[in-house]
Amino acid sequence: MKRFYEIWQMIKGLTCLISVLFTCCSPSAQTTVKQSDNNPVKPGAERMEVYLPMLKGKSVAVFANQTSMVKNTHLVDTLLSSGIKVVKIFGPEHGFRGDAGAGEHVKNEKDKKTGLPVISLYGDHKKPTPEDLRDVDVLIFDIQDVGVRFYTYISSLQYFIEAALENHKPLMILDRPNPNGFYVDGPVLDMKFTSFIGMQPVPIVYGMTIGEYALMLTGENRLSPKANAINAYNITTNPTIDTPFHMQVIKCKNYDHNSKYILPVMPSPNLKEMQAIYLYPSTCFFEGTVLSEGRGTDKPFRIFGHPTLPEHLYAFTPKPNAGAKNSKCFYQQCYGWYLSGSNEEVLKMADQKIQLKYLLEAYRLFPGKDSFFLKNNFINKLAGNDELMQQVKDGITEAAIRKSWEPKLDAFKATRKKYLLYPDFE
Repeated sequence: MKRFYEIWQMIKGLTCLISVLFTCCSPSAQTTVKQSDNNPVKPGAERMEVYLPMLKGKSVAVFANQTSMVKNTHLVDTLLSSGIKVVKIFGPEHGFRGDAGAGEHVKNEKDKKTGLPVISLYGDHKKPTPEDLRDVDVLIFDIQDVGVRFYTYISSLQYFIEAALENHKPLMILDRPNPNGFYVDGPVLDMKFTSFIGMQPVPIVYGMTIGEYALMLTGENRLSPKANAINAYNITTNPTIDTPFHMQVIKCKNYDHNSKYILPVMPSPNLKEMQAIYLYPSTCFFEGTVLSEGRGTDKPFRIFGHPTLPEHLYAFTPKPNAGAKNSKCFYQQCYGWYLSGSNEEVLKMADQKIQLKYLLEAYRLFPGKDSFFLKNNFINKLAGNDELMQQVKDGITEAAIRKSWEPKLDAFKATRKKYLLYPDFE
């Protein structure tokens, strides 16, 4: 604990509410798809020697899912076996065990293995209530993100930070590498299109770890008014023996923003492989169209198409499965594209940018242009604006569309730089 106070004094002058441990080894220079065996990336959760002393004697609540692993053991089990008093678990979209489909209702339950109560923070109950936190001393957030704005875990993170501040609960974020953290691209969200799949004015690919993103939320005052006010007050106060930190990020080791980190556990039922994660920023646009985005196949977000597209294209028939009980075009022969290839080949295909060519080509070939986009304009929530849909309809070139992103994208990049914990890709 003495070490923590020393570090706190060093960084007390920072303008954001956070204390960050800079005890990592020098970052890995690894830039290939596979991490170096000599210098493997070590997520924050594996740095138990750093954070366990801060949890001793505390009642702890953990926001986690199936990705919250300490090597081969779940974080909750690791904490319990280490003598930490875990009193409850919070679960995000897809549930604590990660087996619920997109948008599927997740109920509160009791974890069969530990007997601990699991509270779902998805649906109508996205933010922990004062009652949820009444018997909790310290909150922990440990969920693997994929670095894409419309992937909902960063929204869950925001609500969790707000709840921690509003209820004066210390929050520890166990940082994890961003598998898409090696570039920044896409339209910046217009706040008129705020939703749970986009709560902040950030581009589709924002190039930050979950810990860096948390720093930005607090540092840029992008939380609830109450949380922002408490955050501003806490910055001016010294920690006490009872409240040694307000928010703490436990950094990764051997990670930088050139790293191509391979996820040891897939983060959700329809992101089944690294290739899908690399393509997700580009192919998720099809969720805003009548085309199948591959749900109900074994290659979601790598396969996309529709029954009315030309029959010489790749043929597939989506059907209900564990990760997609309901979706578009089930039991219909579809024609479209399958973006095949190894991790390396798909990375080259993605080319460190959002590939609009898939959306533009699908629209060009689609016979019923007026019915291509869903009538609920869900594409606007994904894009974060109503410009992209109109640009596609108007036949604007990919180069011109990308040009329209640049002013806001450049401004975001400048903001992003202030909160990076790891060496950047540029």
